[in-house]
Amino acid sequence: MQYVQDMSKAAKSPRATSASGSETTESAAGTRAAAQRLKMRRELAAAAMELFATKGYEATTVDEIAAAAGVARRTFFRHFRSKEEAIFPDHDDTLVRAEAVLNAAPPHEHPLDTVCRGIKEVMKMYAGSPAVSVERYRLTREVPTLREREIASVARYERLFTRYLLGHFDERDHHDGNDDPLLAEVAASAVVTAHNHVLRRWLRAGGQGDVEAQLDHAFAIVRETFGSGIGARPASQAAQAPHSAQAAQQASAPSATPQGDRQRAAQAPAATASAEGGVLVAVARTDAPLDEVMRTIQQALKSD
Repeated sequence: MQYVQDMSKAAKSPRATSASGSETTESAAGTRAAAQRLKMRRELAAAAMELFATKGYEATTVDEIAAAAGVARRTFFRHFRSKEEAIFPDHDDTLVRAEAVLNAAPPHEHPLDTVCRGIKEVMKMYAGSPAVSVERYRLTREVPTLREREIASVARYERLFTRYLLGHFDERDHHDGNDDPLLAEVAASAVVTAHNHVLRRWLRAGGQGDVEAQLDHAFAIVRETFGSGIGARPASQAAQAPHSAQAAQQASAPSATPQGDRQRAAQAPAATASAEGGVLVAVARTDAPLDEVMRTIQQALKSD
């Protein structure tokens, strides 16, 4: 008991109060430093974009970018490792925000809906500066190095969403084999592909149009195609939930009976494919004719 009393006194002591105040100050300082860092990254990116547009990507040097932003060369390299990296200053922060959406998702929200909300953070990034985004899209189409970096960024989002979806499968719907990793990866890829299709169309239109409505339509297609078998939480957790919550979840979830699965499979196209940024994603039923699959892939390659 004496130990507890001593600890209580220590918590109320000026030293403890001072430590708490110091932590608050350090936290505020860290927030300001992060904001200043992001501001500088965006200023350097804006300077790079302007020079790329006027001089061309290959003819622009890091020294010129730094000078245009009013900083020294070493300041540029504190924020970016190369000039191509300056084209995408916000992807790291956007990835963090997308992950925060997943972590804060309501318990009974369908996981595909959560993933769709998460990737909307990417669209917000582009929509925040339409003119810059349109110019960046033009550059990535012309410069192979930039296209490769953009593809790498897309892969990071896909990995994040795949990991999330893997934790939200209804195990009772996958008793004939372990298809969960495959379905999670395909579903995550479908969400990203749907988002990028709408984004690419919006950029080609000069950043004009109701991109939010277009995204919702694209996500509805993904949800209808891949929603079955991915539950709002793993089966082991659902068994511990209150009965009323389970009933609400079952009432809102699509039918997962074998008959319903067969009906959905019969209605779904035999094969779908989408090509973007040098990467092609194709999804086909196991009973799809090979010539139809190849025809779908060829059409996707021609439309890219």
